[in-house]
Order: sequence, then structure tokens, then C-alpha cells
Amino acid sequence: MERPLILVTNDDGITAPGIRNLISFMNEIGEVIVVAPNSPQSGKGHAITINSTLSYEEVHLDGPQRDFSCSGTPVDCVKMALDKILPRRPDIVVSGINHGANSSINVIYSGTMSAAVEAGVENLPAIGFSLLDFSWEADFTQAKEHIQNIVRKTLENSMPKGIVLNVNIPKLSKEEIKGVKVCKQAHAKWEESFDERINPHGKKYYWLTGYFNNMDESEDADETALSNGYISIVPVKFDLTAYEYMKTLEEVMSFS
Repeated sequence: MERPLILVTNDDGITAPGIRNLISFMNEIGEVIVVAPNSPQSGKGHAITINSTLSYEEVHLDGPQRDFSCSGTPVDCVKMALDKILPRRPDIVVSGINHGANSSINVIYSGTMSAAVEAGVENLPAIGFSLLDFSWEADFTQAKEHIQNIVRKTLENSMPKGIVLNVNIPKLSKEEIKGVKVCKQAHAKWEESFDERINPHGKKYYWLTGYFNNMDESEDADETALSNGYISIVPVKFDLTAYEYMKTLEEVMSFS
């Protein structure tokens, strides 16, 4: 039987420890082709390159998979993979493992998740994985079995078109992780401000600062699951239509 073709990408760059670990996990499941940014692209969201050219090159880093380094964003990488690099449509697209959380509101800023969402736009099963640890020396192996399990189950059970999975992993040892929970996106936001500074030439510049404000203590929220030692899985859709408001909006706007 033909092994599943797995496209692996990320937003931290092709040499990041997170993606190198994910690649090794996926090599045990199927045939892996990697198309990932040649430099860090965190926080790029669903950005695509339209005002400059794109390029990619095959690189040899480790393992049996084929690795391609792309000059663009995570979404560019998925587009390039599907149009120019892959021999056929992949059976699944996995993105990550991100260095840092993509739970709650972070999903809309995340290049990791946007790569997965782009795959979903193409009607492909897709998963974004993130670990709640920003350290370059983070231990990504503690959730290996869970990650492989989630990928295998997704391959074996077709998801509805337009749905991708956002998986976040707490910063815990293998023994401390209590299990996996399907969750909703927590109601939370970043409370941000810009730290004003002066450069040596007397010109003002700014650093974005702030803190994460979780306003959701419900049991089924991803932030709750993570704080209680569980891996969270949130099904994400890219149709942003507020269907529940359409009828009211028609009345407000007097469209009838």
C-alpha cells in the first residue's frame, strides 16, 4: 500500500528545531516532503508575497525526506508546494511544531496556522501544531506519540471540507501531559502598547509590548485545557461569515 504523502511546513524557518522534530515524527508515518520558509516568519498570519519574486531550492539537512527552502511566507510555501514541487496532492499538510502558543486569539496572527488554513482552502486535511515553549532548546519529543496519533486519526477519518485543526501542547513532560481535549477557542486578547524609544540620531522608534488577557474560564476553552495539563485541539474554519447575524443585519439595513 502506498504510504501517505505528507507536506510539512512552518513559520519559524526550515532549520528550526520544532519543524525538524515534526519531520522526524512524520517520517514514521509516510513519505515526507518539506517546503518551509528560509527565514523566520512568525506573526505573518495569512500574508502572501505579491510585490516581489519568490524562489525555492532543495536543501539537504537530515533524514530521508526531501527539503525545500522557500523565500516566501508560510502560505507562499503551501501554494508553491502544491503548484510546483509536490508530485501529487498531499494526503495531509502538517505545520509546526511552532515555538510558542497559537491558542485562542493567536490563531489569527499565526503563520503556522495560516499555512494549515491555506491547505484547508485547497480542501486538504491540515493540522497546525504548537508547543507552549518559546525556547530554541525546547523538548518537542514529550508529545511525539500524541502528535503521531492525531495525524494518524486525521488520515483515517476524513474531516469536513473547510475544517483544519489547531493543536496546542502544554510545556510539560511526557508523564505530566494528562491527555487530549477537543476545545473551543478561548475568548482572550492581547492588551498591547508601543514602547517609545529614541535612536542615536534622535528619531523615535517603537517596540510592541503587552500581555495576554484571558477572559474565558469556561471548561471547554483551549486555554483552560492547556492550563490543566491537556493538549488542546480546536477545529478551525476559515469561513468568517457571522451567519447568526445575517437576518438581523437584513432588518437593520432594510434589505428585503
